[in-house]
Amino acid sequence: MGKRFIISGGGTGGHIYPAIAIANELKAQFPDAEFLFVGAKDKMEMQKVPLAGYKIEGLWISGLHRKVTLQNAMFPVKLLSSLMKSYSILQKFRPDAVIGTGGFASGAVLKVAAMLKIPTVIQEQNSFPGITNKLLAKKANVICVAYENLERFFPKNKMVLTGNPVRQDLIDVTSKKDEAISHFNLDANKKTLLILGGSLGARRLNQLIEKDLDFLTGLGFQIIWQCGKHYLIDYSKYSEKENVQVTAFIDRMDLVYAAADIVISRSGASSVSELCIVGKPVIFIPSPNVSDDHQAKNAKAIVDKGGAVMIKESDLESEFNLVFEALAKDNGKQESLIENIKKLALPNATKDIVEEIKKLIK
Repeated sequence: MGKRFIISGGGTGGHIYPAIAIANELKAQFPDAEFLFVGAKDKMEMQKVPLAGYKIEGLWISGLHRKVTLQNAMFPVKLLSSLMKSYSILQKFRPDAVIGTGGFASGAVLKVAAMLKIPTVIQEQNSFPGITNKLLAKKANVICVAYENLERFFPKNKMVLTGNPVRQDLIDVTSKKDEAISHFNLDANKKTLLILGGSLGARRLNQLIEKDLDFLTGLGFQIIWQCGKHYLIDYSKYSEKENVQVTAFIDRMDLVYAAADIVISRSGASSVSELCIVGKPVIFIPSPNVSDDHQAKNAKAIVDKGGAVMIKESDLESEFNLVFEALAKDNGKQESLIENIKKLALPNATKDIVEEIKKLIK
């Protein structure tokens, strides 16, 4: 009889990608296992998970909004409906373990699984945990974390420092530099600046780059600017400029990291983990529009160890040009950032998380 796993996480790519990575590693180690994903009905996991080859069931659940809205009034009804549906899914599927990577759907499933005494594992990507995982922590069997010093949120005896799952093709990008230069049609004698605004894009980051394009190319950089699908219409015209490529989405992240000499990026959990592994000088510009200011806390955890530079959105006008130019001209500073950020990489995260799951189901 093969093992059976329920995996739940969603709402954003930051929750979905680790969930799929964990499933893939479990499948590699338990080829005859059965998998079922549980997500939120109208969120992106309902498309992404089937594309990765897994079945998914959707719960009628959504987060609370900060303002008073009709959706908030519906929250208790949705929560009850999700708990009841989770109970029926668990009774029917009878998993050996349930793994949650964050998001409200995972909250409902893990809560019921813990009540039914089914082993549960939480994977927390951020340096400041989300509300769902904080509420689940007391009852979970194991909590796999990506940052140190989370004792104030989670019971110390349940935490294991594993890191966040990242794409395995990022492990050694240095060897791909030549391939990257030809793939993106770059000039091998010029430095390359990579701008990452996340899959949806980042308005403020895009406005900054638009304003400073001449300044950046004037410092001798060629630019790969991932502006996000919402913004391609506004910014694609800049691809006509020499040394500038604008794209909504990058499908070969391994090659784009290999090509990059400096990176300007948002600081979502998965981006931060990837940047630690590829080891590039990075300027983080955290998004201020995320719950609990997660991104600033993720970036600060790296900055505090000398592994990156951070500029707040509110300080971009006064600081960006000075900070960027100083870093671009200081090779020693770039080297020390590379050395320090690499020390924070945890490249075996997915395997380590699966080892924790295996201990629970022996």
